[in-house]
Amino acid sequence: MPAEIEIRHCQSLAEYDECVRLERSTWGEDITVPAAIFVVAHHSGGQVLGAFEGGKIIGFTLALAGLRGAQRFLHSHMTAVLPAYQNRGVGRRLKLFQRQDALKRGIPLVEWTFDPLELKNAHFNLVRLGAVARCYIPDCYGVTNSPVHAGLPTDRLVAEWWLDSERVRGILADNPAPAKGPLERISIPSGVTETKMNDRAAGLRIQSAVRSQFEQLFSKGYIASGIENRGDATDYLLEPIASIAGLQLEQPDKD
Repeated sequence: MPAEIEIRHCQSLAEYDECVRLERSTWGEDITVPAAIFVVAHHSGGQVLGAFEGGKIIGFTLALAGLRGAQRFLHSHMTAVLPAYQNRGVGRRLKLFQRQDALKRGIPLVEWTFDPLELKNAHFNLVRLGAVARCYIPDCYGVTNSPVHAGLPTDRLVAEWWLDSERVRGILADNPAPAKGPLERISIPSGVTETKMNDRAAGLRIQSAVRSQFEQLFSKGYIASGIENRGDATDYLLEPIASIAGLQLEQPDKD
């Protein structure tokens, strides 16, 4: 990461407008969140974090404040990085700043949703950050016109990032704890991103099979905690919830 890239809170309406332009270029107009929501997030306990190079926003994270029972958390709704800056650690720096800021405020949990068929994102979430997933939401946002969604139902896994758990601390220190058995696997064919973009019917078949497997294993008390690439396929690794130290076991809401 170049030292001149700065991660900080966004602080003005002009910076929120820049975030909107970045999200529009990333996902298209159909699912763009207006600048007013960034203002609401800022004033209601959420986060609007930006990555800046020479005063220009090259990435951002938008998170909303949440409360489940007595549990405070952040719902991290969007993270985007300009294509020229992807695969350079910007997204990870945004998430680490998000973690640091949340812990300073006494918030132990950040959640977000992600497409289970986007395996690069899944690897980043589960392996690089130490999040876990135990909730699957079919067609979470409805079918959209965004080209990113390829006309498929917007099925999502809910990532739970328990910020100060033993698991997360170990992974961020490059000392991950080994997975504990018995492990279950959900295999997804390599090239699934290209498949769903080029062949909607084939993408829908894969999505339906993956949905069924996740729902079955989650109902049996398993939690997705890892990703393993086997060449022709990539496997989600699932282990019993009780085998992961530091999780609070209240089930996320699906509504």
